[in-house]
Parts: sequence; C-alpha cells; structure tokens
Amino acid sequence: MPVVVALPVKSFSDAKGRLGGVLGRSGRSSVGRALADRTLDVVLDAGGEPLVVAGDDEVAAWARSHQVPVIGAPPGLDAAARAALDWAGTRPCAVLHSDLPLLRSEDLGEPFAALASGRPVIAPSSDGGTSLLGGSRRFSYGPGSFHRHLAALRHVDPLVVVCAGLLLDLDGPADLAAALRHPRGSWLSEVVAR
Repeated sequence: MPVVVALPVKSFSDAKGRLGGVLGRSGRSSVGRALADRTLDVVLDAGGEPLVVAGDDEVAAWARSHQVPVIGAPPGLDAAARAALDWAGTRPCAVLHSDLPLLRSEDLGEPFAALASGRPVIAPSSDGGTSLLGGSRRFSYGPGSFHRHLAALRHVDPLVVVCAGLLLDLDGPADLAAALRHPRGSWLSEVVAR
C-alpha cells in the first residue's frame, strides 16, 4: 500500500515572502511553484501517493492539473496536517514540506518502507523544524518543532532520517544561497534567473 504524502502548499502568489530582499513577487511565486512541482515529481518517483493540501484556489487548480487529489488547507500547518491524516484514513501517511530543493526520490525510500511497516518517521530541517513527519497524530509545527515532535514519539522508536534532501528547506536568502551552491540545487538557478 503506497504511503499518502501530504504536501501543504501555500498560495503561489504569496510564496516565499522571506525571500523578498533578493527576489521580487513574481520571482518568489516562480520559486514556490517550481519547488512544489519538483517535490511532487520526487514523491511520485519514490512511489508515494501525493495529496496536496492547498493554500488557495490557484494551488488547488495546480494540483488538479497534475491529477493529484487535493483538499483545502485549514488555517495553520497543524490543522492542515490533521486534515490530511483524516483524508488518508487507515493508510500510512506522512506530511512532507514542499520547499525542499535538494530532495531526491532516494531520500524517501527508507521512510516510505518504515511507514508502510507501521513505524513512525521523522526528519529534521536544518533550522530545527520538521521536514517530514509520518505515523504521528500529534502535530506541533513552528520553530523548534523537531524536538517537540520527537518527544511525542519517544515511546514508539521512530525512524529518524537525516539527509541533505530533507535538511534544507528553502525559507530565507541564506537557504536559497546554500541551495544554489549545492550540486543538487543547481536546477534552481534557471528559476531564479527568470
């Protein structure tokens, strides 16, 4: 049974606001859309069943154009994650951030196998957040969320995944610079140059 992978995707028109100092509104929108496109492709290549949790009608239309199931995003990432879990029902489900420029399908193989076997999975981002969380019904996103999520899983021996593809989420200018310097992030240079 494939893992349902919930991809919360914010409005493309308001995407990546913290990049405002280095990219204009249309550039941030292009980066947000390109990251979502790439993440969706990676999830499909890894054998996951994507579910887009859409921040607005444009994102919902984007998901439908890719023939991907979509649900509306309630306010807040915690509520969006719970809505995705409800949609998945009894199937294994993970919440994956859609702004991971270095993510590869190989990064998801072990987490998907663990989730399919019933083992929870968690992956930290470099800023202390949580880039991937599966097998949990408790959500506490925001600064420092990795340690809160890990503490909630302390009794169930989760698989903790630490890899470049899940560590770097693209939030601010330093993240963009790091992604562009990394060989796996070179694809972004074309998007930024538009």
